[in-house]
Parts: sequence; C-alpha cells; structure tokens
Amino acid sequence: MQVQLQINGEEKRLEVSKSDSLLDVLRENGYTGAKRGCDTGACGFCTVMVDGEPEKSCVTPIAKADGTEVRTIEGLGSQDDLHPVQEAFVDNFALQCGFCIPGMIMRSKALLDENPDPTERQVREALSDNLCRCTGYKKIVEAVLDASDRLRDDEAVAADGGLPTDVTDASGCNCSCSDSVGGDKR
Repeated sequence: MQVQLQINGEEKRLEVSKSDSLLDVLRENGYTGAKRGCDTGACGFCTVMVDGEPEKSCVTPIAKADGTEVRTIEGLGSQDDLHPVQEAFVDNFALQCGFCIPGMIMRSKALLDENPDPTERQVREALSDNLCRCTGYKKIVEAVLDASDRLRDDEAVAADGGLPTDVTDASGCNCSCSDSVGGDKR
C-alpha cells in the first residue's frame, strides 16, 4: 500500500506494508533518530511529532499516520544549527549514551510548545513516559527548564553583555557607562 506523509517539511509518497508501524517506515527511509526500544510504547525512545503532537511511533500503525505531518529529531535542527532545546541538552550535559535523547527532546519540544514556562514538576510529569536508563533525570529536567528560558523572548539580552539598546538605566541613560561603585557617569 502507499501512504502520503509530510516528513520534516518534505512530501513523501512511500510504499509500505499494512503491518508496518510509523517507526518502521521512518527508519527504513533513513530517519533513524527515533529509536526502537520496547515496541510497546512504554519507553518513549521512538517519540516523534505527528501533526504537532508527540506520538510513540512504534505503536502508531502506518495507516493511521497516512496524510499526517511528521517531525523527527532530524527535522528539528542540524549539527550546525541546533534547536534551542537541543542546545540546552548539550549545554546542561543531559546527554549520556544518547539512546533516549531524540525521544526526550521531541517530548520536551512538545511540552514547551504547549507550556513555554513549565515548573520542574510539570517537566517531570511531561517526561514521565520517556525512560532514561543512564541518568536520574536531573540534568534532563535542568535542560528543559533552560530551553524554556532560551525560547522565551521576555528578556532582551545584548550580545556584548551590555544593556540592550532599547533599555534605559535608572538615570534615563540607554548605555552601560555607569561606574559600578559610585554610579558616576564616565
């Protein structure tokens, strides 16, 4: 049978078997980021986004996925241009063996799309269906909270570490020329 999928923004018409799972089809077509762990939907290693929602691709029949938009870890960012969630996982040392990470990142992205400012508890609840055999989840949770900060545009930050040009200090000056000890202008 043939299915039509939009995978990471590309239209694909694929020949598949009726018994294939979405995970089978993705991996057979080069999208190997989603991992096969349990084949029962219990581990979350195979998590991808289907029409914007996290789905365990190992238990998603390919017929159910026909006509959907699928986003895998390969479509989130690249080695040269990581998505902020991926950057946060790297920067917070939330990667160990890496086997669960694609599913964790996709589940984390779904959480942050729905709730841009989650609490630690909400992060832990959202990730509860994704197993990691290497960590106690501490670094992973820290990474998701950091990604939340990165994705929010609430705070303007100047690239040089100074004040952004549209922010003024207490005296009305929009530069960073205040003396750190006495507050005198230079």
